[in-house]
Amino acid sequence: MKSSAQISTTQAARIAKRLANHWKHKFEVSEQENEKGSQFQIHLNAAQVILSPQPDFLEVAIQTQDTHADLDKLEHVVLDHLIRMGQEELSAEWQRDSL
Repeated sequence: MKSSAQISTTQAARIAKRLANHWKHKFEVSEQENEKGSQFQIHLNAAQVILSPQPDFLEVAIQTQDTHADLDKLEHVVLDHLIRMGQEELSAEWQRDSL
């Protein structure tokens, strides 16, 4: 299962980096450089969160193979942490797909 959203913000790279640094003490975190900049992967217990900063938005994907994973809760936790890291009001319209 996959849930994704494009969250409007002008500080996407800063927020993604702060969240990766915040969670690297509890979870495995990796950063990869590509032609568009950095991409962060955070490996939670039940899911993987991928943060791809863009100039005007932060692309967020939550992927899980666990059919019993609570995507509603994962979406809420990720968005709540992004709001705390960015110190601004953010909103997300999550789109769900099967993997």
